[in-house]
Amino acid sequence: MNFIYSSTRVRYSLIVLILVVFPFAVPSYAKHRKAAAARSRQDRAGHRGRASARQSSRGSRRTARGGRSSRRLSAREVRSAKARIAHEQASSLQALQRRLHRPLTKRERAAEMRRIEGRHRRDLELARRRAEAARLAAIARQRAIDAAMRNEVQTFISRDITAGEDPEVRRIAINALGNHAGTVVVMDPKTGRVYTTVNQEWGVRRGFKPCSTIKLVTGLAGLNEKVIDTSYTESSDDRYHLDLTGALAHSNNTYFQQVGGRVGFDKMVGYARELGLGEKTGINEPSEFPGRLPDFKSGFALNRMSSHGDDFEVTAVQLATLVSAMANGGKLLVPQVPRSRQEEKNFKPKVRRQVNIEADAWQRMVPGMVGAVNYGSGKRAYDPLQTVAGKTGTCIGDGRTWLGLFTSYAPLVNPKLAVVVITRGTDAHSHLPAAVAGQIYRDLNHRFGTPTNLPVASAPSDGASGDPKAGDVDEESRETAAERAKEESQQQIDTSLMDNDATAAKPDNGAPANSKVKRISMPVTPRVDDQGKPAAGTKPPAKVSSTEDRPRRIGDKP
Repeated sequence: MNFIYSSTRVRYSLIVLILVVFPFAVPSYAKHRKAAAARSRQDRAGHRGRASARQSSRGSRRTARGGRSSRRLSAREVRSAKARIAHEQASSLQALQRRLHRPLTKRERAAEMRRIEGRHRRDLELARRRAEAARLAAIARQRAIDAAMRNEVQTFISRDITAGEDPEVRRIAINALGNHAGTVVVMDPKTGRVYTTVNQEWGVRRGFKPCSTIKLVTGLAGLNEKVIDTSYTESSDDRYHLDLTGALAHSNNTYFQQVGGRVGFDKMVGYARELGLGEKTGINEPSEFPGRLPDFKSGFALNRMSSHGDDFEVTAVQLATLVSAMANGGKLLVPQVPRSRQEEKNFKPKVRRQVNIEADAWQRMVPGMVGAVNYGSGKRAYDPLQTVAGKTGTCIGDGRTWLGLFTSYAPLVNPKLAVVVITRGTDAHSHLPAAVAGQIYRDLNHRFGTPTNLPVASAPSDGASGDPKAGDVDEESRETAAERAKEESQQQIDTSLMDNDATAAKPDNGAPANSKVKRISMPVTPRVDDQGKPAAGTKPPAKVSSTEDRPRRIGDKP
């Protein structure tokens, strides 16, 4: 009985104890659970922040490897961004302490810093999305412009007057041009007979900036004025020795800027006019455009005019007559299209004038033009069965539109064809005009090629494209690539849509490795003060005394 009574008392005591302790235990337990849940949320947030940081780091590494999503920041920009974030974090922490009226705990400081970093990551992602949208919009605009120009060209080609043109030559020229926005002129450099003009609107009635093809005029003027002195073997161009042959082959701007500056503006324009620029050729096509010559220039503007063709406007037919004069020894011909059988039967060459340039000057330009096709900027025009002499040009013309030009003649020993190609838009990149001309030469080789098995120059092997000297002196390709990079950096993104101009396409043939073109050394040497004074009333050209004083590259490409 006593045992039962004791057990009952124990149970009642336990019940009373539970009733007394429970009101205090429940709030304490709830507070503990709440603190544990808060710690768990913070841990998850920290894990997400670290994961986001790792993902951002991986994105940065992808960007550094050349991804398209965003451009790689420079070291200065990285330091500036870190300084801005640190300054904002410090200001935010101080403001939070003033608002709470107490020092912040370590956990509160870390949470605030993570909040600011997260906001910056979100802002950066938004900026990247906007940049990507701008890049896609720019691509769409450029594609629309290119499509409009190509459609315009196809419309003009369909309106061409084809009476009297050679059907085979026209068919081959149209196939070589394809769906690109451009014009092609093919003529006989000895008689002036125009075999075809594809897109006569652009080829006869519209003028374009000549870009680096103006170097043909500069080189002839320098040789005839004895500015390019052949008594010395070579001239130093920064780290490399460069002569006229190498300067023409690799389209070196600095070399021709020196030549043009020493020739002077008046004589440069005089030689350009003598070679048929700035006046109508006399072709029997309606509404021929006479071209345009620049106004007076001096100093660096004169130098750039001599290498880039600033403020010149030429037609494809004018370039064809110019290069034909180089092929036939100085006869500036009138291009003619015999429209009827009677005109074809009575066809006779018409010589506008004999260009007043020494015969030796024409010959000294040949190695550089052949070198441009065999191993230089125009190697996409290479033909393994005959020697092609040509000159490339790439630059930005009116309306910030890319221009590509190639003027040439072949075969070297007995010239029968002069081919000029001009393209606009993104089609001008990577020396496409040279590729078009090369396709025309190869397809017409059975009719106009070298008649006998003559020794011809060979194209370089694939390894030649990695020649460090060629990469350094080929300023045409380097400046084209630099201008495209500048356009991309203005949007703060890396488009990487097209190949670098500095890497030209491989020739469509298996050519031997070494070139057999004899290089002729023709440097620019200093003149003494008593040689050649400027004409009365004109300003003397700016002197370039050393490599440190040479004009530097800006803006348009040759």
